Amino acid sequence: MLSQRIIETTVGLFMLAAIAALLMLAFKVSGLTSFFQREGYDITAEFDDIGQLKVRGPVKIGGVTIGEVTKIHLDPTTYRAIVTMHIDARVKDIPKDSSASILTAGLLGDNYIAITPMYAEDFLANGNQIQNTHSAMILEKMIGQFIFNAGHSTKDTSKNATNGEKT
Repeated sequence: MLSQRIIETTVGLFMLAAIAALLMLAFKVSGLTSFFQREGYDITAEFDDIGQLKVRGPVKIGGVTIGEVTKIHLDPTTYRAIVTMHIDARVKDIPKDSSASILTAGLLGDNYIAITPMYAEDFLANGNQIQNTHSAMILEKMIGQFIFNAGHSTKDTSKNATNGEKT
């Protein structure tokens, strides 16, 4: 009787350990937890428009992922988006005068932050802010501006032609 109870207890503990391991694996793969945040430092940048940038979006230098977006919030006074990025500890020497741009992977892909290093001898550290930023280019806005500009240029051309002016 006692050995049966020990076997059942051992199997139960093994099952609990297996379930806990599967849960940790699921959280790690999905990125819904910060249990496994890598060593590194946080920097921020302000943007006028972040497009479809999301938390966990990649941060890249030269196409190589060096970190990820950890937080996005709106500044209540300037109405600009403040993006917090976690940079891996292995990337230590990003110059302070670097610029951050929000780019799109492919024509309609996800947005990511591309950092372009500059030439300062001081480097970004935990809590620093990138001053030089370039907002996302929104495809819908660009198409709207093109249509608006095309509509005005055809009206001006037809107006000049009716007045007898050369176009």
